[in-house]
Amino acid sequence: MPHRYIVRALVLVSLLTAVPAAFPADEPTSENNQLLKRALTRYPEADANHDGILTESEARAYLKQLSPESAPKLARNAKATTNPAAAPAPTHADVKYGPYDRNVLDIWLARSDKPTPVVVFIHGGGFVSGDKSIVRGNALLKPCLANGVSVAAINYRYRTTAPIQDVLRDCARAVQFIRHNAGEWNIDKSRVAACGGSAGAGTSLWLAFHDDLADPTNPDPVLRESTRLSCAGATSCQFSYDIMKWESLLGADAVHKFGREDDAPGFYGLKTMADLTTPAGEKIRADCDMLGLITRDDAPVFLSSAMRGGEITDRGQYLHHPLHAKAIYDRCRELGIPVVAHVPAMHIEPAPDQPRDLNSFLFKYLHVTNP
Repeated sequence: MPHRYIVRALVLVSLLTAVPAAFPADEPTSENNQLLKRALTRYPEADANHDGILTESEARAYLKQLSPESAPKLARNAKATTNPAAAPAPTHADVKYGPYDRNVLDIWLARSDKPTPVVVFIHGGGFVSGDKSIVRGNALLKPCLANGVSVAAINYRYRTTAPIQDVLRDCARAVQFIRHNAGEWNIDKSRVAACGGSAGAGTSLWLAFHDDLADPTNPDPVLRESTRLSCAGATSCQFSYDIMKWESLLGADAVHKFGREDDAPGFYGLKTMADLTTPAGEKIRADCDMLGLITRDDAPVFLSSAMRGGEITDRGQYLHHPLHAKAIYDRCRELGIPVVAHVPAMHIEPAPDQPRDLNSFLFKYLHVTNP
């Protein structure tokens, strides 16, 4: 049968993800699902954003493009929470939080007589793809709402239209916008978390570690709000968006093979490699360096990485190698920041007295009683 690995992968993933994972990711990918991994090997062209990772969304889009008659049958077989229709409708959908087309968010407001904590879900996709709708199939939404925690899912500009430092500030503005509307939405401004996978993981860490971007005198009232978090969760993270630092962690050979060095200036909206080492370029890179931003007063973080360790053999492993998570883990421990991690390849597991999964971690640090 043509494209049989794609079909088998999607049907099985749909069935398996009906059961919440202990360490939930954005969505099933070739990193955490063997059938999608095999599908990527057989059909590398299905990886639409060429990041070396085949997501369920990319596999579905590829199958529909090449074999439209299979899509209805596949949809009938899918019973997963990855189907957006299985999730409750947001209280408010496609709310504009900023001036750009992708500055929109969905928010699910938990029912409560008191202001609720909120988790801001940031989708992955290498900053070139992905959408907030993936939260509807994540193992986060329903448990949060059941325990009195509101959930927001945001879109942000892709780096094809904005440099990374501006993309990150889109996400910061979304946090500020939610706080600005806290009264109307019954949100507790003091209990705000962020989480996501891949690009969403790195962004959540950036928000957790960056100095507060609140500007008390700004004429825009949204930008007067704090960007600081109570805690953050990161699945398959990167350790820094100063990509000049990646060689020191992953090695020169991996950077040469998988780093796409010719794209480095454009990542920051710069033109040449020389621009990266000017004072302006160094300032931009330092501002995007999650590892370098960590200070003792930062929020607790949860780290999860199911990626294999060892020699780097493809771009997906390069982008999500467990060394990324270990670097953040080690720095947090060095500075005394509460950190919980599940990184099997690095032999790192939660301690017996620590939360065992992301949801439990979020509930603990958002001070949710009796989850």
